[in-house]
Amino acid sequence: MEALIIIPARYASSRYPGKPLVDIAGKTLLQRVWERCVPVLGKEGVVVATDDQRIVEHCQAIGARWVMTSSTCLTGTDRLAAASLQLQADIYINVQGDEPLIQPEDIQRVIDLAAKHPGQVLNAYCAIKEEQDYLSRNVPKVVKRPDGRLLYMSRAPIPGTKGAEFVRADKQVCIYAFPPEALQAYAARTEKTPLEQLEDIEILRFLELGYEVRMVEVSGSSIAVDAPEDVARVVAALEGQK
Repeated sequence: MEALIIIPARYASSRYPGKPLVDIAGKTLLQRVWERCVPVLGKEGVVVATDDQRIVEHCQAIGARWVMTSSTCLTGTDRLAAASLQLQADIYINVQGDEPLIQPEDIQRVIDLAAKHPGQVLNAYCAIKEEQDYLSRNVPKVVKRPDGRLLYMSRAPIPGTKGAEFVRADKQVCIYAFPPEALQAYAARTEKTPLEQLEDIEILRFLELGYEVRMVEVSGSSIAVDAPEDVARVVAALEGQK
């Protein structure tokens, strides 16, 4: 099974414009994500999909492969689907460009399980350790069946209790595995599906289209950069790793 990692990187983010090129302790966010992916499949196995010349120039500066995609892509997954038309693979691994602390071992775990479940959509998750993540609307929470298939994902604090306490919960980690057929069915939509639009969580489109999504547990190292204040959390985590 030939896998390919694609990092969708959009400059004009609605929540954080210019986010891929923001500086995090001397390196851009995009470079940090790319450097976490390279140990898994090598430089040739990692491609940045973008719609902005500034990101292309940065890719050229750090030696990263890149492809140009349309600025009209609805989501990162749509951008990955557009890139996949230029890049042949049996399975496409989407590593979101806002996950600078992603562990290469976690990416490899998703690839390995994708090989065991051909034709299925996979998404990573980990346990939530801090109540602030449980309450944050920037953090998609995961609810799954006992066999690991996704029931629902929401920005709301779920699962919840009558007393609204934080007991236990899981959050999405933005590593995905997509077979080509499911990816193109996803991208065939010209607009977001209703729950995807409401929650602003792109994986929900697969559920609404009738696909099963298998969740893969990975380490709890992930801190996604969704807003400027998240940069300080990442920098602190990097200092802690030293």
